[in-house]
Amino acid sequence: SQVDSAGGEVMRRLLIITTLFLFALAQAASAATVVIINNDGANEGFNDPTPAAPVGGNPGTTVGQQRLNVFQHAADIWGGLLPSAVTIRVQAQFNALTCTSTSAVLGSAGPITVVKDFAGAAVPGTWYHIALANKLAGTDLSTSNDINATFNSSLDGSPGCLDGTSWYYGFDGNEGTDIELLPVVLHELGHGLGFSTLVGSNGQQLNGSPDLFETFIRDNTLGTTWDNLTNGQRGTSGVNTGNVVWNGAWVTLHAPLYLGGTPKMNVNSPPSLPPVIAVGRASFGADITETGVTGDVVLVDDGTGTTSDGCEPLVNGGAISGNIALIDRGTCTFTSKALAAQNAGAIAVVIANNVSGPAPELGGTDPTVVIPVVSISQSDGNSIKAVLGGGVNVTIALDPNDLAGADSNGRVQLYAPNPYESGSSISHWDTQAYPDLLMEPFISDALSSSVDLTLAAFTDLGWLDVLPTGVRPGMSNVVALSNYPNPFNPETTIRYDVSPPQDVTLAIFDVNGRLVRSFEKAKNVVGVHELRWDGRDNRGVAVASGVYYARLATPQKTLTRKIVLLK
Repeated sequence: SQVDSAGGEVMRRLLIITTLFLFALAQAASAATVVIINNDGANEGFNDPTPAAPVGGNPGTTVGQQRLNVFQHAADIWGGLLPSAVTIRVQAQFNALTCTSTSAVLGSAGPITVVKDFAGAAVPGTWYHIALANKLAGTDLSTSNDINATFNSSLDGSPGCLDGTSWYYGFDGNEGTDIELLPVVLHELGHGLGFSTLVGSNGQQLNGSPDLFETFIRDNTLGTTWDNLTNGQRGTSGVNTGNVVWNGAWVTLHAPLYLGGTPKMNVNSPPSLPPVIAVGRASFGADITETGVTGDVVLVDDGTGTTSDGCEPLVNGGAISGNIALIDRGTCTFTSKALAAQNAGAIAVVIANNVSGPAPELGGTDPTVVIPVVSISQSDGNSIKAVLGGGVNVTIALDPNDLAGADSNGRVQLYAPNPYESGSSISHWDTQAYPDLLMEPFISDALSSSVDLTLAAFTDLGWLDVLPTGVRPGMSNVVALSNYPNPFNPETTIRYDVSPPQDVTLAIFDVNGRLVRSFEKAKNVVGVHELRWDGRDNRGVAVASGVYYARLATPQKTLTRKIVLLK
């Protein structure tokens, strides 16, 4: 069976935000051939004759040629990573897409055809994107092209389109205030190659059958994957923010290679406050470390209007100096608030939200802010203010065992905002992922030519049997450690991955650093390995409920994973 899906709900759109991050890219064997089919007319898109100077490794001398060079460069990156004996054909064009002074649809892409029940399909009765189906079948199952991709031509200087921001056609990630086309093309091709679901916003499956991507979408509230849900349950799950995850083993294993820890506010006193308060990151200020910053919390006073909004020089600088400044959101920019506190001698800044909801991410850029800055929710801010008279002492630190953008079992979260966002929901990693990932719904200047966790997702989907030894985008050497489930009872699976070959030691310790269970001590180990811990020590005695640590040591690095036994 096959369905032509061009123009349907599998087309994806991409918006923009800004931050900073860069990965390099390794090559894999058995490269696929990905060709770009110019679908533009004369003097437009890829055929635009406007003269252009070569830039960032792109030798093109016209706008059209530079665009085509970027597309082919992205095609070569994916082709070098994904094995297929069948040529992957991408028909592409530049058209005027939605664009305002503050936001834009940068591009969209999806499979032209999806098929099921073909020779080589691992999951019966399930829709596959055509490029992956062709790879698995070893033959071309469709006479049409495989992927359709459309990109925004309005971005090159059209009035009112992102205030004059243009595409950057270099390959080097030096886009400045412009938008680098290369990661946008990699992102959209990722959708066309398989990183997207065919399920509609109401939870309706395509012609009543699940798609392959859907089989990896897990709702943690319901405890199962989307292919086991009703239409109504899928529709509800699509807006179950924070509780929808990718259930593939390869992504979970490799998430620690790409995701950092989660910043948290640990309350040292008073005991009436929660022991841990969730915080939001800022795109500016000093990095939050595992050691963290400890100090008393002091509410700022700028002596004007809403005195706690920190929009004027602070009049209580003596109280702020050497402490953590608490500032209310509103009136002025986040960066100006942080500078006011920093100038008064604050060692860190906490900005309390002024509307209900979770702690927000704080945007802005100012290299002169050199202290850590985080946000907290309005309710947490009110709780802290209520007890400031008795003294509040906190530590703002990074928890390395709680991956940003993953659940407690290390499964990476999918984007499930409420309300549902057509073209963005579910078919992307969640925006809580940090650092930014290629397949998030917003492009950022953190991205360039790396496909990061997308390759692990494609391994789960069946593009590769395993991630090739030594091939980890952005990492020349790999040491990864995870476990599932977590918390657990009665046993948990500990999984580790190393390359190149090296000596490893794996053991379990209690919270006091005492050895509980010795697992592995081997030489020249490479690849993925799994061991099961049944909650017993080296003597075979069942240990008590509580927190334990799995420690993987290699000559490259030592990783520690917090695991919780609940009885």
